[in-house]
Amino acid sequence: MFSSPPRHACPPLDTRYQVETPEGIDLQLRPAGLIPRALAFAIDLAIRGLLLGLGYLLLALLGQFGMGLASILTFLLTWWYMVLFEVLNQGRSPGKQMMGLRVIHDDGTPIGWAASLTRNLLRFVDILPFAYALGILSCLCHSSFKRLGDIAAGTLVVYRDQPPAAPQLADAAPLRAPFAMSLNEQRALLGFAERAGQLSAPRRQELAAILAEPLQVPAAEAEQRINGIARGLLGPT
Repeated sequence: MFSSPPRHACPPLDTRYQVETPEGIDLQLRPAGLIPRALAFAIDLAIRGLLLGLGYLLLALLGQFGMGLASILTFLLTWWYMVLFEVLNQGRSPGKQMMGLRVIHDDGTPIGWAASLTRNLLRFVDILPFAYALGILSCLCHSSFKRLGDIAAGTLVVYRDQPPAAPQLADAAPLRAPFAMSLNEQRALLGFAERAGQLSAPRRQELAAILAEPLQVPAAEAEQRINGIARGLLGPT
């Protein structure tokens, strides 16, 4: 008897989204899940509620004319609050900015007017039948945590990765190497100087002592000499 072919398992849910730029560079993006997105939306909702409350209090002093202006204010905050921040603030509403998120196109480019309008106008579909039920189900079922508005607009909410901080070198006067150094030797010295703060004092002394002879200095002075050469290799910063 022939056994039935094994069923292919669903691909595992990944937390990385890879995009290839026109220049052929692969970008690794981290799609934001349901919880941080919900918190960001709650923050934006609270901000809009506060603005509406203050606006109503002030416009109520103008009588019927003020109530008309209040209707315009409600329309603007309901439909344009997100759009304006996303397009003009690099895909970040205040809530997204506080949660370290931003919205972009699927290809990694900044979001534009058409995509932002589409994803935000379709919130009325994600809300159905109540309490963002369709939007929540879509986020939970999609591999990149997209709600229906994101699928239609071709957008993606991702974490904003902070650029790595430049390594801090120890204070030392810039020095020239006593001999011509190869690229690998320069990298080794810079690597030691950059990681010095992560190493214990005995370990630093042990590694520096290995380089004392080629640097033509006593072992006790090797660490200071390496830091000085590293400063000289980097130049003025």
